[in-house]
Amino acid sequence: MRQMEAEELEKILSVRGETERLNLSDLEFRDMDFRGKDLHNIDFRVCMFINVVFDGANLSASSMENARLDGCSLRGVNFRNAYLKGACMRGCDMTGCDISGANLFSAVLERAALDDITSNEDTKWFRMHCPETGPILGYKKCVNDRLVQLLIPADAKRTSATMPSCRCNKAKVLTIKSFDDTQEFEEAWSLVDENFVYRKGQWVEVKNFNEDRWFDSTTGIHFWMTKADAIGY
Repeated sequence: MRQMEAEELEKILSVRGETERLNLSDLEFRDMDFRGKDLHNIDFRVCMFINVVFDGANLSASSMENARLDGCSLRGVNFRNAYLKGACMRGCDMTGCDISGANLFSAVLERAALDDITSNEDTKWFRMHCPETGPILGYKKCVNDRLVQLLIPADAKRTSATMPSCRCNKAKVLTIKSFDDTQEFEEAWSLVDENFVYRKGQWVEVKNFNEDRWFDSTTGIHFWMTKADAIGY
């Protein structure tokens, strides 16, 4: 990965056309100050940003797909209609960002500061994927291709991050079947924890449930809202 210098970037930005989309993918940016800079409509896919300050920058319509921005300051950044799929933003200060129309599918937001974020109905994968209230049905894939149907009760804690997978702290096992529904089983074992068993008709509960929704691979009963998503896991 080639490191881009600040002078080179300034030169590129100074000569680009008003509607030109720049391709600056697969580059490293280190120790740079982008505060207030116009960086709209730029392809930053698979870039690495190390100790970069973006506060107040315009990144509207830009792509940060699979870019790494861990720990960077993103206060007040304009991410309107940005493509943030898979962007790693652990520990970033995103206070006051505008993500209206942005796509955050599989973006990593662990320990990010998300106060006063602006979003709208076109923002994708920022809101909870599962219903926040009421009882719901969920599905999970277990060892030996067994599909477990779960009842997540109204009083269960539940979360989701930026992907279809969800987590809850307790659920009742309704059915355990083969993927094609031709066989039924009495029990199934978790793919992750070999000691965690789902038994038909019984309740399962995780006492140390992590309530931080932005942590995906953490404690909790992982489930999906559809059979297809669970089987495809």
